[in-house]
Amino acid sequence: MKEIFTMDLKGKLLIAVVFMVLGFMLSVQYKTTELQRNVRMDRVEDLSERLKIMEAENKQLLTELETLRAGAAKDPADDRMKLMAGTTDVEGEGIEILLDDSNIAKKSGENPNLYIIHDEDLLRVLNELRAAGAEAISVNDQRIVAMSEIRCAGPTISVNNVRSAPPYVIKAIGAPKTLSSALRLRGGVVETFEFWGIQVKIKTVEKLHIPALKAPRSFEYAKTVESKEAAK
Repeated sequence: MKEIFTMDLKGKLLIAVVFMVLGFMLSVQYKTTELQRNVRMDRVEDLSERLKIMEAENKQLLTELETLRAGAAKDPADDRMKLMAGTTDVEGEGIEILLDDSNIAKKSGENPNLYIIHDEDLLRVLNELRAAGAEAISVNDQRIVAMSEIRCAGPTISVNNVRSAPPYVIKAIGAPKTLSSALRLRGGVVETFEFWGIQVKIKTVEKLHIPALKAPRSFEYAKTVESKEAAK
């Protein structure tokens, strides 16, 4: 009887120990799971906060970029460079000049070349307009810039490597009265043309449109050099 009681007691103790171990293991597992869950939540919250900060910084950078772009677009120096390079269309008041070959009957034995427009004639007109302060010029809608070429090409005149035939329409943006007066000086361009019967018509235009250079020149050998003031 005593042995049976002892065995029963040992069995109960063993069962109790097993349940204690299981309880401990379950407790440890629950705490571990809870800890991992808390760590994950903390991690998610941390990442979420960092994402918000990065989004705010990105928004600020985009705002600064737009501000810089707007400032660059409004830079007067940049506008002047585009105007001089002829890379943008321009509008403004000025004059329009129409030149055509002479309609005077040639006398026998006279040189017919005296009664037609040559590249030198166009160059004289352009030089007078530039000297009078023309800010933009075109010949038959070919924008004239520093590197534009005007030369004889058989019976035509090549402007920016595009052949043109008379009549030639020259547009010049600037003070209309000043530009017109420069061409009409005594002994000047217009008077010389009229002597040979070259047809010249000049009119003031309140709003001239001069197109951009159709094929801007690319530079292969010339390189920009930083100014000493900018380097300081």
